[in-house]
Amino acid sequence: MAVEDAGTDPASGRSESEPAPDIPPSLPPWAAFAFRDYRILWFSSVASLITMQLRMLVAGVWLYGATDSGVQLGMLGVVQLAVQLPGILYGGALADQMDRKKLIALTQSASFVVIAILAALMAADALAPWHIYASTAFLGLTSMLGNPARSALTANLVPRSHLMHAVTANTATFQIGAILAPLAFAAAVTRFGMTPTFVLAAVIAIPAFLMPLMIRTQGMPIDRQGEGSMVRRIVEGFHYVRVHPILPGLYIMDVGVTIVSHYRLILPMIADKMFRAGAGAVGILNAANSSGGVLGTFAVLSLTRFRAKGMLVVYATLIYTLLLIVFGLNTWLWLGTIIIIGMGASDAIGMTTRQTTVQLTTTDNMRGRAVSFSSMSAMSANNLGTFEVGYMSEQIGAGNTMILGGVIGVVVVLAMWVLVRGMREYRYP
Repeated sequence: MAVEDAGTDPASGRSESEPAPDIPPSLPPWAAFAFRDYRILWFSSVASLITMQLRMLVAGVWLYGATDSGVQLGMLGVVQLAVQLPGILYGGALADQMDRKKLIALTQSASFVVIAILAALMAADALAPWHIYASTAFLGLTSMLGNPARSALTANLVPRSHLMHAVTANTATFQIGAILAPLAFAAAVTRFGMTPTFVLAAVIAIPAFLMPLMIRTQGMPIDRQGEGSMVRRIVEGFHYVRVHPILPGLYIMDVGVTIVSHYRLILPMIADKMFRAGAGAVGILNAANSSGGVLGTFAVLSLTRFRAKGMLVVYATLIYTLLLIVFGLNTWLWLGTIIIIGMGASDAIGMTTRQTTVQLTTTDNMRGRAVSFSSMSAMSANNLGTFEVGYMSEQIGAGNTMILGGVIGVVVVLAMWVLVRGMREYRYP
């Protein structure tokens, strides 16, 4: 049975006697940065993102150069996935049990140590493929152990009225970083070479683990539960999510739609089969999707006064599924580019609002586990969706796969709207 605080409303995450906070008439997009502790966590997150991107890019380029094997390069994804799923669940339980600031610092310090070792091995010409695989597995695990703590801590650093701005800033930073980091990598490798770029990644990792320790806000979860095994805590988190009035609907809707529509990794096939275009079109479609994601993330800020957060996720996801159908019917690259911008934007609106709602409606001593189950469902759906969409595209064509995915997605969204009352009725504040 889910463990909840006495006198606490699980749909709002606050005491029943506590008055709902008022949302200010308007808040600027940078409102969350007014709070010192949030700024520190954000800078730490930026350093962590750059470190991760540089490490993955250097490792991938070096491994392919050393082995000339696409299979061995692809194994990096398999290795990483194998440790991420158990790691995110364990990390969620840790985030609800220990000081979140120290947990972030500990996991990020692992990146500094491992990358520094890899840089030394590369400088000594002693780096081997197994070093890359082992470090990928270890750092994939430690990053998952720390991510729930970072998300859970965010809700303690800003007022509830500013939480959507904080989550939006986090999401936008990740999306923009995913665009800029590869460009920074290309510039660093071209100018300095592989080994100095690895050293640069290690140096950037230093503020990633030092800055969380500078946060003044308490890092221990409020009303932390008693000691117990990790398995028990994970099970308690699962039961908490299962009986929650909103979260099951949000998670099931996300998984159900993503499994039949995760097109990002098969864009080369879509460009070829649907638009009869080559590598240039793949780049255009990827850039369009990322640009739509950034636009959608910032669009969320104009919707902060829209109180029906659950329905906002429903509306955004429904628009995404309808655009999938239109995308599948289209054969013009220029129109497909516009549609995919809309798909990226609606997906980002749904994702950002969903992440915010998870934090708004979860008690502090369960927030780490709620976040971890959200991440686990998203990662599983993304990987299953890549396989499903790729397989179905081979069987019935890429366009028909998008149409089928859109139709199934509409059914899933409408089913969750009908069946999950909490999604329809939840209002914030």
